[in-house]
Amino acid sequence: ADAEAIEPNIQEGEEIVEELEPKEDFGRIAAQTAKQVLMQKIREIERTTAFEVYKDRVGEIIVGTVQRMDRGIVFVDLGKGVGLLFPSEQVYADNYRTGSRYKFLIQNVETTDRDPNIVLSRRSTDFVKTLFALEVPEIFSGTVEIIAIARDAGVRTKLAVKAKGDGIDPVGACVGQRGTRVQSVINELGGEKIDIIEYSDNLEEFIKAAIAPAQVEQITIDQDNHQATVIVPQDQLSLAIGGSGQNVRLASRLTGYDINLNPETKGDKSDINPEEKSQESVSSQETETHVDYIPSSEEETST
Repeated sequence: ADAEAIEPNIQEGEEIVEELEPKEDFGRIAAQTAKQVLMQKIREIERTTAFEVYKDRVGEIIVGTVQRMDRGIVFVDLGKGVGLLFPSEQVYADNYRTGSRYKFLIQNVETTDRDPNIVLSRRSTDFVKTLFALEVPEIFSGTVEIIAIARDAGVRTKLAVKAKGDGIDPVGACVGQRGTRVQSVINELGGEKIDIIEYSDNLEEFIKAAIAPAQVEQITIDQDNHQATVIVPQDQLSLAIGGSGQNVRLASRLTGYDINLNPETKGDKSDINPEEKSQESVSSQETETHVDYIPSSEEETST
C-alpha cells in the first residue's frame, strides 16, 4: 500500500528507488559520528557471530595461536574469536610464546557486554579424555570407555579404561602399536607421564592396578569409610609412594579410596607395636602436597 501511494502501477517484487540529494558539506564531527555508528554495528555482528560459532562446541578440542599475554591471561586467536586461557587452566610446563600453536579444550562460552568469553583449558581432565578420543578410534566409537582419570597437570596422569565388548584389549587400544597413540597424547601434553590401567569391578584388583608399578602383597578395604590399607614390600615402598607422594595420591583419586601404605614386615604382623606401625605407614592424605608445578622423578620420595 505504501508503494502504490508513490507509484500506482508498481508490481509486487519491483523496487522503488528514491534518490537522496548529494551532500558535500558534511563536517568532521558528522563524519566521525557516522564512522563510530558503523564500527559499533560491525563489532556487534562480530560478537554475535563468535558466540554462535563456539557456543555449541563446548567440550571440543580446538587449535589456536597465542596472541598475547596480559596479567597472566593468555589470549588465543581461534580464527573467528579470541579465547581466554586463565592461569588456573594453564600448565606450568607449557611455554606460551606469541605465535606458538597449541590445542585447547573449549570449557565454556558466555556472553558479556563486550566480546564473548571463550574460556579455554589445558589443565582439565576432560582435555586428556578428549585427546584420547581423537587418537583412539575405540574410545571415539564407544567400544572402550574411560572410567576414571586422575591428573597432576604437566607431571603425571593415571587413566582407568574398560572394554565394552569381548576380545578387546582396552589398554593395548589406548597405547597403540609401538606406543604411537599414547605417545601422540604425551607429546601434546609436553612430555607428561601417562599410566593406563584396566578398570576392574573387583575393588582389590583395581586398587592393586592403580598402585602400579609397585607390587602389592595385601589389601584391606574399609568400604564404610572409603579407606584401603595396602601392604607393599619394604623395597617397593618408595616406588608405591612416588615422587612427593604423587603415585599414591593419584591412585587414591583414581579409585576414590583413601589409600594407606604400609611396608611389609617380617614375622606376625599382629606383634607390631601400633605406634611403630603408624610411624611406618604412609597415607594418601599425608601426601596431598600440590606438585602441579614441581616436576619430580620416580626416584625422589617423600614420606
